[in-house]
Amino acid sequence: MQTQSKITLFKNKLNSPLAKKGISVLQINLGKRCNLACTHCHVEAGPKRTEELSPEVCEQLISLIHKFPEIQIVDLTGGAPEMNYGFKPLVEAARATGKQVIVRSNLTIYFEEGFADLPEYFARHQIRVVASLPCYLADNVEKMRGFGVFDSSVKALQWLNQLGYGKEENLILDLVFNPQLPITEKFSLAPEQTNLEQDYKMFLQEHFNILFNNLFTITNLPVGRTKIHLERRKLYSSYLQFLESNFNPGTVEHLMCLDQLSIDYLGNVYDCDFNQMMNLPAKTDNSATLTVSKLLEAGSLDLISEIQTAAYCYGCTAGCGSSCGGALL
Repeated sequence: MQTQSKITLFKNKLNSPLAKKGISVLQINLGKRCNLACTHCHVEAGPKRTEELSPEVCEQLISLIHKFPEIQIVDLTGGAPEMNYGFKPLVEAARATGKQVIVRSNLTIYFEEGFADLPEYFARHQIRVVASLPCYLADNVEKMRGFGVFDSSVKALQWLNQLGYGKEENLILDLVFNPQLPITEKFSLAPEQTNLEQDYKMFLQEHFNILFNNLFTITNLPVGRTKIHLERRKLYSSYLQFLESNFNPGTVEHLMCLDQLSIDYLGNVYDCDFNQMMNLPAKTDNSATLTVSKLLEAGSLDLISEIQTAAYCYGCTAGCGSSCGGALL
């Protein structure tokens, strides 16, 4: 087993500190409640988790959305974001101010009691759906996400297609690929995104008559359940070393953390969702942490000069790069 001390500090790989740009994306993690407990989930969400947004923080976020026109995208995640408090109020606040809304959906939630209205709600508000489908083969999906998830996902995608998703210009449906979690040191990065997208489109249309817009390939970062999985198999340090060995400096200028704020269900501010899960808060120049209420009080989103980094940042910069919007190059 290799030791983590052999991993170069990520900030030492860079020619200069990773500087924050103007904020245009607000990603909100509404909580850890979810109807699934996927093996690769970096949030460690599941049916037994109860943490979710409070009414107070929800109101602060709505104020933030109204106050700052530079926010172009409100990206809602979880858990299953749809299950957590504040989902619809935040959607409607963002749409009322002309912002694009993304929901990161597990698809199966539509078949849970009380959530059957979601596909029509998404279409009515022209929400962009980014849906997890880590493979187009049932066996691989169910190894990561649970028995029966593939069939439910197919039915959900067909339902969204019937409403115009993947067909109409304002109803965007994207899918997300994650590699299988490694069980040996034969690590690999995600396949080339454009070619894999064509494979997905051909297979899903031929077998299920499913259409979608884009495929996003996302590297499994050693955070949350993925980290636990690697540690149990004594692969954590060697996986980090693999990611470092594939570091691509060309990805750095495209990283998602540059123009994004990540907010947790308590209202704390982070540079990205991975930092959020690892409790690495964003910092101001005087090393103060931030909350949504502090942003409102300051009247500015641009209080962060330098992005906080860690060893798992190699996951976003390996190969063609990785982000919530897929490959970076």
